[in-house]
Amino acid sequence: HAWEAGWLASLGWQVTALDFSPAAVAAARKLLGDWPGELRCDDFFTYTPTEPFDIAYERAFLCALPRRRWAGYGARMHALIAPGGCIAGFFFLSDEPKGPPFGTSAAELATLLSPWFVLEEDRPVPASDSIPVFAGRERWQVWRRRDRD
Repeated sequence: HAWEAGWLASLGWQVTALDFSPAAVAAARKLLGDWPGELRCDDFFTYTPTEPFDIAYERAFLCALPRRRWAGYGARMHALIAPGGCIAGFFFLSDEPKGPPFGTSAAELATLLSPWFVLEEDRPVPASDSIPVFAGRERWQVWRRRDRD
């Protein structure tokens, strides 16, 4: 619901929040009120920013995507992030077959991202820092963008 987008903007980050759902964007607008960031209703797979991002913050995005869309996640993130940039955030690791949220394994996540990114940081997230559906099954990870020719 964009709470984290508002928090990051309050710390001075230039934030662009993106969701494909008009209802989610409307709820975020209500929550954020007058804020300094940009809130867009758009499709992650077709959105074209004016310039690439330094950081993409991940929290409950990949796990909300239908698994059939996962194959394009790494390449799309690579296209959206500037050289030297990264994906930083919380990844939901679970072998539960149904969703959303759709869990993944560490190996599957590496398969999705390692052609495009290098894992720099990986640590468990305390259950107290997660919402109940993710508690005990999240990892904080930082994936640095690989330069590709």
